[in-house]
Amino acid sequence: MKKLLIPCYMLFAIILLASCRKELERINKNPNEPTTVQPDYLLSNGIKANVDTYWGPDAAMDGSLLYIQYWAKIQYTDADRYIAGATGTQTVWSNFYAQGIEDFTTLAQLGDSLHNPNYKAAAVIMRSWIFQQLTDLYGDIPYKQAGKIEQYLTPVYDSQKVVYNGLLAELKDAVTTITTTGNAINGDILLGGNMNTWKQFANGLRLRIALRIADRDFNTAKAVFDEVAAGGNVLLPQGVDVKLIYQASPNQNPVGRNRETRNDYRISKTIVDKLKALNDPRLPIYATVPKDTNVIIGVTNGLPSDSAARLGFSKTSDAGAVFTATMAPAVLFSYAEQLFILAEAAQRGLTNGNAADLYNQAVTASFAQYGLSSTAAAAYLLQPAVAYDATNFKKSIGEQKWLALFGEGLEAFAEWRRLDYPQLKAAYAGALNGNMPLRFKYPSSEQALNGTNYKAAVARQGADLLTTKLWFDMY
Repeated sequence: MKKLLIPCYMLFAIILLASCRKELERINKNPNEPTTVQPDYLLSNGIKANVDTYWGPDAAMDGSLLYIQYWAKIQYTDADRYIAGATGTQTVWSNFYAQGIEDFTTLAQLGDSLHNPNYKAAAVIMRSWIFQQLTDLYGDIPYKQAGKIEQYLTPVYDSQKVVYNGLLAELKDAVTTITTTGNAINGDILLGGNMNTWKQFANGLRLRIALRIADRDFNTAKAVFDEVAAGGNVLLPQGVDVKLIYQASPNQNPVGRNRETRNDYRISKTIVDKLKALNDPRLPIYATVPKDTNVIIGVTNGLPSDSAARLGFSKTSDAGAVFTATMAPAVLFSYAEQLFILAEAAQRGLTNGNAADLYNQAVTASFAQYGLSSTAAAAYLLQPAVAYDATNFKKSIGEQKWLALFGEGLEAFAEWRRLDYPQLKAAYAGALNGNMPLRFKYPSSEQALNGTNYKAAVARQGADLLTTKLWFDMY
């Protein structure tokens, strides 16, 4: 057997090169660069980036706001005809995972290492909110292996049932983790460091998800309502909404940023007609009066571009300034939504309470959210078309919740699919053979980079089409 002999001068050279490399790394290291990311930066940036995605052009303006017929398009109408652009669905997926799940997973880990449970709780709550948006939109998604890129470059897709149940467990743990005395957090641009409001937000999300699964798993849904009640019903108080207050440019509302350079969108004729039929005083808040008319005019969803353009920019109504202004807030969870949840839960036997009273309170809270009086709400509720009908609670709650959630396209899209009200008609020149979208398609990057897991999800859930029903959408 031959021995490999390495001359001494070569050994010396190898050692010298290694030591030089270490010295160069030491010299080139920036002494002012932090070795670990700061939790306050992760929290503030994570909130802003992900609310922007939620409220922005790809998830909302060219997606859910059109599908749910809050808005319509007056030019470049493909999105309003259900011809979804590949870039948009990719952006929603990528932003929520890269700017949301990754960052909040890191923040949760920092909360542990810094021995500050409140950073961890806020991170888990925001991450759960993002996962809820993702599964509501796409169905089966990477969940258990998401946010762990060092371990899982191609994460497995979990079923929607597994995701919802996992989120319920995570939110329950987050509520118990929160301490309302001590362990202050910085960078909280959403709730100002008020950990009691974080707890209320988490419980509200638990009830939201519980209703989402109630048609499929009534017992689990009821257990959630029972647990929240046993914990003292720590829920949002009257007049408190979870919302991000935007600032001046460059931190403006994404809708306001859009309106600085674009004029593609109008309020949908569908919601205008409904508000007019009910003599609803929210109409002049939700919509503007066009320059060339003295009446609010909505646009039919899904018109061909040439037909839509002929309607005229100055003769049709945009959404109101409470949604399009630079500093307009983005609502993540409202007191009105919470009351609608409790009304439906009472009607279905998930919790105690008078469903009709809670419904009336929910409508009144929606009015108050936009500065309208309780007197106006009381008069509105006297109308037979508005009064609560326990024999068809899905219609009563579905229609009024749809009106109350105006602007919150993603949540309204999910609730319309679950409740099947209001009964909307497909876009005029829609591309789905008279059908309406029921989900977002997976981005093409998943087929290319995570093909095996993508195919397994499609085999379990159904074809990767806009019209495929998701697990929670039972009826």
